Amino acid sequence: MMKWRKGLVLALFTVCILGFKPRCSDGATDQGDASALGVMFSSLNSPQQLTGWTANNGDPCGQPWKGVTCSGQRVTEIKLSNLGLSGSMGYSLQSLTSLKELDLSHNNLAGDIPYNIPLNLTRFNLAYNQFTGSVPYSINQMHSLQYLNLSHNQLQYQLNDMFGPLSSLSTLDLSFNSLTDALPQSFKNLTSLKSMYLQNNQFTGTIDVLANLPLDNLYVSNNHFTGWIPDQLKSIDLQSDGNSWSSGPAPPPPPGTPPATRNNRKHESNSNNSPPDGGSSSSPSRSSSKSGIGGGGIAGIVISILIVGAILAFFLVKRRSRRSSSDVEKPDNQSFAPLASKEVQEIKSIQSSHSSASLDTKSFEIPASINLRPPPVDRHKSFDEEDFSVKPVEVKKAVTAPTNVTTYSIADLQMATGSFSFENLLGEGTFGRVYRAQFDDGEVLAVKKIDSTVLSSEMSDEFIEMVSNISQLHHTNVTELVGYCSVHGQHLLVYEFHKNGSLHDFLHISDEFSKPLIWNSRVKIALGTARALEYLHEVCSPSVIHKNIKSANILLDAELNPHLSDSGLATFIPNADQLLNRDDMGSGYCAPEVTMSSQYSLKSDVYSFGVVMLELLTGRKPFDSTRPRLEQSLVRWATPQLHDIDALSKMVDPALKGLYPIKSLSRFADVIALCVQSEPEFRPPMSEVVQALVRLVQRANMSKRTIGTDQGASPRTNNTDEQHDYMS
Repeated sequence: MMKWRKGLVLALFTVCILGFKPRCSDGATDQGDASALGVMFSSLNSPQQLTGWTANNGDPCGQPWKGVTCSGQRVTEIKLSNLGLSGSMGYSLQSLTSLKELDLSHNNLAGDIPYNIPLNLTRFNLAYNQFTGSVPYSINQMHSLQYLNLSHNQLQYQLNDMFGPLSSLSTLDLSFNSLTDALPQSFKNLTSLKSMYLQNNQFTGTIDVLANLPLDNLYVSNNHFTGWIPDQLKSIDLQSDGNSWSSGPAPPPPPGTPPATRNNRKHESNSNNSPPDGGSSSSPSRSSSKSGIGGGGIAGIVISILIVGAILAFFLVKRRSRRSSSDVEKPDNQSFAPLASKEVQEIKSIQSSHSSASLDTKSFEIPASINLRPPPVDRHKSFDEEDFSVKPVEVKKAVTAPTNVTTYSIADLQMATGSFSFENLLGEGTFGRVYRAQFDDGEVLAVKKIDSTVLSSEMSDEFIEMVSNISQLHHTNVTELVGYCSVHGQHLLVYEFHKNGSLHDFLHISDEFSKPLIWNSRVKIALGTARALEYLHEVCSPSVIHKNIKSANILLDAELNPHLSDSGLATFIPNADQLLNRDDMGSGYCAPEVTMSSQYSLKSDVYSFGVVMLELLTGRKPFDSTRPRLEQSLVRWATPQLHDIDALSKMVDPALKGLYPIKSLSRFADVIALCVQSEPEFRPPMSEVVQALVRLVQRANMSKRTIGTDQGASPRTNNTDEQHDYMS
């Protein structure tokens, strides 16, 4: 027995010494995390100061990597501050789903801040670098974020209205950049914010949106702010020099403004440090809240009573003068009925506008002789006697014809289109047919004849309003509305004409005169279309959802520049969603959420744009029933292969004949993968898509030689110089 025990102990000891290996030697790190840090290492130009780091087959949780902290198999912290790092952050960070802190401050990193930032960060610090571009919209998805520092960079443009979900954010530092325009309204949702640093930017407008935040520190100096500093912010650590503040006392808050509560919240937030003041505070906002009605509220009540009294006196005098001139004797209760209606409406209006001042309806005593019944229906009224309550119904919203576009007669359009002949038919879509129109002066335009099932003959006012809205859309890559015609119940839109037709025709309809698009032109078309959508989504106010992004709606001019057509139609046509969903179901362009619920959004446009990019990449239709079953849906077939460079090379449109830069192709595929994600919240906004495509163009360093050969008129030359440019 003793021998057996000794043998067992010896065997176990041998296993421990020779056979046991720590888990790290087999790879203790989650594969996605290790891969993301490998990409990051390469993007940082493989710096020597990052000891332990490697681009391939690394194990940051099993081996000592400088600045990396793990919990189990997952990377939780990356702290690489003040190491003289250069390059960029990389584009695979989204897989670091357990990362809580990312600190790359005090380095020399440049370029745009990538939009695929780890979404579960609580601390994010990129201060003191050289980042350019805008603050990425994907920060909107970082719901656990408590500390955000992007200060001392070269960030530009207006802040997107994206801060609503960041209720945990305690510190926000955007100072020393070149951020512009007004502060986003979603700042008011930062209910945990204690410190905000916005100094040394180019912000404009007021800081009223910050009034009720629980701030302890606010630095807004050296901007272009105007207006008054809210009283709630004057008791905190405030730096406000270098702005254009208004002088003199601030005006009273507008009617309906809730009483200021910021000081109360601050006392509550500091309750752990000191007990609340026993009510002896001298703060104006505190005393106002005690009395219930401030000075502004009392003034409002007095003015309201004076206004009502003047109105009553005016109508009493007017009514009596009419009664004295009338031969028909009427009972008092009937003669005062309209007056009662007017008086009650005025009182209700004043009550609603001064509700914040605690206005009591009992302040107004309605005379006993006034009957609150409506006036007799057979009563003859002059214009002066019209009830105020009737006026809003009677004065319908005026629909005026837009003056910035041309009004065409139906005869002119019939002449130009050959009575809308089949020979001039350019295409047919969800909303109607499009015809080529050539006028007597030689000008060629495109006429869209809206189908009567889309806009009935009785909807002329709706059509004119739609024309007025669409005529406000002006962008290089958006097809321009030239004019319209609305007569005899017919509705027609006149657009600029583009001689090279649609992208769909270029990609999918070939003839002996056509030639395939070279790679440079495909990238140019993608970028131009992305810019058009960025304009509709992020420049237009309110945003315009296109809802019908497809290659057939991307028109190409003589230089193959893209122009997005039908912009605004689906936004302003009633029931457009149902019509589009009926026609586009199964087309391959619809985002999953549209297919499920018919709910269009900015992110469904992004998805459809990604499908168009797939068309440009593969030359395939979004849905093709003639292909094998597993290849019929372009997105389902292509998506799993977008990150495999070998598979990607086999997916490319054969018409390109291998003439494309490999790196450019890979980056193009990366953008597609982001756009066609099944969950809409993970798709980037179009501004970030534009930035990614701009970077692609810059890095590809496209030669003017190859761009010059692609004018849509002559066959592609396949010279060795061009081939060298594409294969580089």
